[in-house]
Amino acid sequence: MTPKARRDLWLISTLIPEGSRVLDLGCGDGELLRLLQRKGCSGTGVDMSPSNLVAAMRSGVDVIQLDLDRQLGEFADDSYDVVVLSRTLQTVRHPRHVLQEIGRIAVHSLVSMPNFAHWRNRLRLLSGRMPMSKDLPFEWYDTPNLHHSSLPDLEPLFSGLGMVIDTRIPLDASGRPHRLGNLAPNLVASSSLYLLHARR
Repeated sequence: MTPKARRDLWLISTLIPEGSRVLDLGCGDGELLRLLQRKGCSGTGVDMSPSNLVAAMRSGVDVIQLDLDRQLGEFADDSYDVVVLSRTLQTVRHPRHVLQEIGRIAVHSLVSMPNFAHWRNRLRLLSGRMPMSKDLPFEWYDTPNLHHSSLPDLEPLFSGLGMVIDTRIPLDASGRPHRLGNLAPNLVASSSLYLLHARR
């Protein structure tokens, strides 16, 4: 792992086969795609932030500006091997539609999302305060997050869209696989990473 690499992005990079064609939706400054270049992967990043787009382009990552809710139809069926949606699903207006498009664009996908039901978030709610954490670092009035989900709420959405969970990796607040693994993940995981495949 490079010194500055976000731990969860490094983990995602280890799950993507060498030489894959990767579409990274909500790519930020292109950090994941830079990691994947070392594995011979080709990729495209998508983001809406002008500063992220400029940073990604300056680092040699191919990026385009698209609205994930409305413009994923620009990508053809099965045009990529893997689609990544890391900590982005909760920020889109229509998560169900975005997941449907992901399953159309590639058979395999990696999706991660903060777990709103983490025990620290529950304690904040019991104290009368909205949750804040490393995975939910915003005040209620300036958060980009439109949807909050627990793992038992999220996983039926995948299955209802014909997306099979091959692997679930509960993560701690630092983005590492949680030491308790899949023991009570809805309580202890700060976020969760899913390796999925779309039924064809």
